[in-house]
Amino acid sequence: MNDIPPSYQRVVLAARPRGPVAPENFRLETVAVPALADGQVLVRNHYLSLDPYMRGRMSAAKSYASSQALDDTMIGGTVGQVVASRNQDYQVGEFVGGMLGWSEMGVSDGELLRKLDTRIPLSAFLGAVGMPGMAAWYGINQILAPADGETVVVSAASGAVGSVVGQLARLRGCRVVGIAGGPEKCAYVVDQLGFDACVDYKAGTLEADLAAATPDGVDAIFENVGGACLDAALARTNAYARIALCGLIAGFNAKELPINNARLLLINRLSVRGFIVTEHMEFWPQGLQELGELVAGHQIKYRESVADGLAAAPEAFIGLLQGRNFGKQLVKLI
Repeated sequence: MNDIPPSYQRVVLAARPRGPVAPENFRLETVAVPALADGQVLVRNHYLSLDPYMRGRMSAAKSYASSQALDDTMIGGTVGQVVASRNQDYQVGEFVGGMLGWSEMGVSDGELLRKLDTRIPLSAFLGAVGMPGMAAWYGINQILAPADGETVVVSAASGAVGSVVGQLARLRGCRVVGIAGGPEKCAYVVDQLGFDACVDYKAGTLEADLAAATPDGVDAIFENVGGACLDAALARTNAYARIALCGLIAGFNAKELPINNARLLLINRLSVRGFIVTEHMEFWPQGLQELGELVAGHQIKYRESVADGLAAAPEAFIGLLQGRNFGKQLVKLI
């Protein structure tokens, strides 16, 4: 392609957050487009994915993955188009997904790129047919394995992960109860996604409302939030219930998250398993194929919140952590 600009913009981590993430934790920079070495490709990113895990990577505290380095491009999933290539496996014009970060363009050696099926909207590969969808697929299929007629509770039910979890569970014949923030999100979860019920945790009656929505108890919990949401779900568990612990967004600002109903782990003989979906790449080909077919067949629906332009990414990310987004949070770059 002949329209490659001489420079592009990226967002770097300028300072580690002390408490809630703030705009000054980021810095927008303009950098020169590098010359490609043998085996490399240059990708113009069309969409950037914003995800809760990024908050953990911004911290210097020990975690399951290394911390985001200061003054480096913020980590993040992207989808875009190859605009220059010195790699025989990738041709100019092909659409690819990768981890090229908060950046308008990126260079890759091709090893972590995947070619995308253009029959599906490009943005879906960062949501329902991307890492969030795989987190849902893995939790349902490899941990919870809910049976027909069982009750599954999903926190952050209107989000990119929770929305897919609930729909996969419904396809298995389960009763699915979501937990979300606000009547609009709860209405969407029930009316559009097909959940059997959704509890508004902001209403102030979480435990009572969840009890009413789960008259036969809870057999499986897909947890994205922790804190009060997990406590309320634990209180409704049946014997031998399973818990897939995907996220703890309620504790992302360095808050401790005690489990007030921890005694139920023993009393109800619960199985709890935390997981990091990127540690299970052997399942991705199967999971992504199944998710792609379900999206193409309109059996899985999804919703997106889209910020316009890379400069809007920090504020959009802050909004994500505060629950202001609706569905998958993206940044449109082109």
